[in-house]
Amino acid sequence: MSMENFEAKPGEAFGGGFYVGRFRVGSAEYALVVAPKSVGEIEGEWGNYGFDVPGARSCCDGAANTSAMKEAGSELASVIAGLDINGFRDWHLPSRDELEMCFRYLKPTPDENYCTFRDGDNPSSIPVGYPYTKQDPAQTAADAFMEGGDEAFNPAWYWSSTQSSRNYAYGQYFENGTQLINDKHILLRARAVRRVLISN
Repeated sequence: MSMENFEAKPGEAFGGGFYVGRFRVGSAEYALVVAPKSVGEIEGEWGNYGFDVPGARSCCDGAANTSAMKEAGSELASVIAGLDINGFRDWHLPSRDELEMCFRYLKPTPDENYCTFRDGDNPSSIPVGYPYTKQDPAQTAADAFMEGGDEAFNPAWYWSSTQSSRNYAYGQYFENGTQLINDKHILLRARAVRRVLISN
């Protein structure tokens, strides 16, 4: 299959998990894949509270962030990076922009979105993501990812791999889309993703 002509709908089986959407890291274009919930979702602390993790500040490159977190001793990053799911071993904790795409395309609930100035702003997604409105994004059309479905994100906070400071990292609330920083030492959910190169 030519990846240049690749087309899929969010929530369709693809690449060892489920297709989310397209995004860009530098000049390269990728398909984002989210892991099956039963084997790719865990709960944990981001780790390294009080310490700066060099290399974990990218808003688009979750793979690089996760590698830096693991090198710095993050248990969460080590578990995610060590996953072997459907024959793939390149899973990582999503960056802020990758996590935003998971909410935008696989939002589990029909609830209105909570909209602040930048929630939903995503220069890495293809097409570029703009700030949410109360109704957009709407609940996903993928049955398995709707609230109560086998693959659905919980209406809860999820970690991204994007560090904000020594004490905080970015997360996203999957009930209404809120994007905020959270204390690195609190327990939040985390869902593994991987990427498939489309073009560079």
